[in-house]
Amino acid sequence: MVSVTGWIDGLTATLIILSSVIFGLISLSKSIRLKAKLLSIAGIQMIFVGFLWLGPTIDLILVLSTGANISPFSTYSILSYLWVAPALITAMYLGGELILPKGKWILVGIFIVLGVIFEYFLWFQTNDSFTWVLANPGEDLIDASFVRTHPTFLMIALFLVATLVFLAIGFFVKAKQATGELRKKFIYLGLGFTIFVLCGALDSILTLPLAIGFVRIVMATFALWMYLGLKT
Repeated sequence: MVSVTGWIDGLTATLIILSSVIFGLISLSKSIRLKAKLLSIAGIQMIFVGFLWLGPTIDLILVLSTGANISPFSTYSILSYLWVAPALITAMYLGGELILPKGKWILVGIFIVLGVIFEYFLWFQTNDSFTWVLANPGEDLIDASFVRTHPTFLMIALFLVATLVFLAIGFFVKAKQATGELRKKFIYLGLGFTIFVLCGALDSILTLPLAIGFVRIVMATFALWMYLGLKT
C-alpha cells in the first residue's frame, strides 16, 4: 500500500507531467495550423520539462502495480534528469530567438556542449552524482538527492542560474521595453521561467512532503504561462 507521503510525491509529479504534455501537445497542434515555429519549439520544451518528474511518476506506477520500487535506484535519477539537456537547449533556442536573435546559435551551441557534458556525468557517474533514500520499500517512493560537490549538481545549479538570468529576467526586461499585448506576453514568459527555476530548486531542497506538494502544484502552471506567452 502506498503511503500518504508516496501519494503526495507521485501524484504531484504526475500532475506536472500531465499539464506539461497537455499544453505541449496543444501548442504543437496549434503551431502546425499557424505555421508558428516558436510555438512548436515551446511545445516540445514544455514536454521535456514535464518529463523531469518522470522518476517519481514511474516509481508510483510500479509500486501500485507490482508493490516494488524502481530498481536499481540509479534508474530513478536517469529517468528524471536525462531530460535536462533537451529542456535546456530548447529553452535557450526559444530565449535566443526572442531576446538575442543575432547570437542565438552561439548561445545554443554553448548549452549543447554543456548539456552533453552533463549527460555524460549523469549516465556514467550516476552512483557518484546522487544519494538515494527509501525508508519503506513498497510504500514510500525513492528520494533522490544530488551529491553537492559533484559536477552533476554544479552543472544543474549553473543551468538554473543561467535560465533565471537570461530567460526569466530577460523576458521581464523585454516586457518593460514593450507595450500592450506584447508586454503581457513577455510577462507570461518571464513568469513561466521564474516558476520553473524557483520550483525546480525548491523541489530538490525541501523535505516536508506538503511543502513539496505545494511547490509542484505551482510548477504545474509552468506550461500554462508558456502557452499564454506564445499562443499567437
